[in-house]
Amino acid sequence: MHIKTQMKNAVFALLLLPILSFANTEVHLDKAPIDASNHASLQRGARTFINNCLNCHSASYMRYNRLQDIGLTEKQIKENLLFTADKVGDPMTAAISKNDAKKWFGVAPPDLSVEVRARGADWVYTYMRSFYRDSTRPSGWNNLVFDKSAMPHVLYELQGEQALDHETHTLNLVKPGKMSAEEYDVFVGDLTNFMAYMAEPAKQQRNHLGWFVLLFLGVLLILTIKLKKAYWKDIH
Repeated sequence: MHIKTQMKNAVFALLLLPILSFANTEVHLDKAPIDASNHASLQRGARTFINNCLNCHSASYMRYNRLQDIGLTEKQIKENLLFTADKVGDPMTAAISKNDAKKWFGVAPPDLSVEVRARGADWVYTYMRSFYRDSTRPSGWNNLVFDKSAMPHVLYELQGEQALDHETHTLNLVKPGKMSAEEYDVFVGDLTNFMAYMAEPAKQQRNHLGWFVLLFLGVLLILTIKLKKAYWKDIH
């Protein structure tokens, strides 16, 4: 029995170790400005995603024609956003092959279809604003949220270059980019907003349907109560 108890404790310690390690290196996540009803933000985010992220990352569960749900016409999609596919009904695939991407970055870039559902919108929003210069990394970049990330900072010309203060574990802007800090936050906020929509494009429709269902049940409840009173009025 004593040996079994020791084995159980050892297994529990092994399971707990990753949690403790994560807790020691946990980074504060900023609140992402998610608003699925803001079509202007979603359209800007879609443009940013397709022009920048889709160069290396796929979004294989998202089809171009779903962009019509956020206010874009089929003509606008074909003329301005259909770069890696032939038809509007095709899924969003990366411009680069997985083999080439793995050769250049050391690992194949993940599919971003459900990245927000997997990690959370706040994580993605903070991650895209937390790159800093690191000469020890092959790409020359590292990330405060995801240490030793293989992804380079593809938007550094917009944000500028940040440096890590190892004492306070905070980032400082050492070389300004084309955007101010506020402009870049809005830019990344729109991108995160679109990625949140992309991870669950039918969410808005489900929410609207849910309200109709609740309204129907409410009306049904009132009618049921009135029917009960009318049925039992002569008995009581």
